[in-house]
Amino acid sequence: MKREKGISLGRKLRNHMAMGAVIISALLVIASLITILAYLAVRGAGSLNWAFFTHLPRPIGESGSGMANAIAGSGMILLIASAIGMPVGIGSGVFLAEYGRNRFGNFLRFTADVLNGVPSIVIGITAYSLVVVTQKHFSALAGGLALAIIMVPTISRSTEEMLLMVPHSVREAALGLGIPRWRTTVSVLLPAATSGIVTGLMLGFARVAGETAPLLFTALGNQFWNWKPGHPTAALPLQIYTYALSPFDEWHRMAWAGALVLILLIVGTVAVVRLVTARSVYRVTV
Repeated sequence: MKREKGISLGRKLRNHMAMGAVIISALLVIASLITILAYLAVRGAGSLNWAFFTHLPRPIGESGSGMANAIAGSGMILLIASAIGMPVGIGSGVFLAEYGRNRFGNFLRFTADVLNGVPSIVIGITAYSLVVVTQKHFSALAGGLALAIIMVPTISRSTEEMLLMVPHSVREAALGLGIPRWRTTVSVLLPAATSGIVTGLMLGFARVAGETAPLLFTALGNQFWNWKPGHPTAALPLQIYTYALSPFDEWHRMAWAGALVLILLIVGTVAVVRLVTARSVYRVTV
């Protein structure tokens, strides 16, 4: 019998170097998030209180000022953006993965890649021209549409890649059982790629949650409560932007607190969705 040769020292060294580089990269990503959270906590945690989450903004010098309307407005705008952008993004991703091996599919991929690199302020101006000018007033709906446009290409391309990672044998097995192609996509492929698709959805959501430029041209902002999508609406990024540019130290502290709340809302939303998705995938697997 031939004696198997052991792994050479050079290969072991390269393996350890590659593993070390991967670990360092992962630690840098985690350290970046922890550093940002820690800095925001130091600068903004002192301004967080019950009034911050329940009261409206008040003039300088008055106690009890808050950003409750901005938090609610951000929730409404992001809900509109998700309701528009997520279905469109998933649908286009399914088309590209299952039916897009042609010239139109290549054109759609190129369009998504270009749109993904367009500055958000340009999309904000476009939404202003198409929606605000047409309606003749600013609105949360216009802001949600602008954010949805930014969200779509990220979700579309990630959905396509996740579906392409499902083995082709799964498609063949379903088709061999006489299942129509559309039913195979809906009942077999999408559940198999659920975890990756949800990751793409969260990337798209996080991409737009802190956008300010598009909302300057669409939602405009509001110092009061508003629950109507057709009216100007406050948003957390807009309020942070306004307070950060002011000459008042009190508003600067409020801006830091708003930034801390914004990033915690994003992290919390992503964590909850990932947890729920992981449990559902585990149940399906079991």
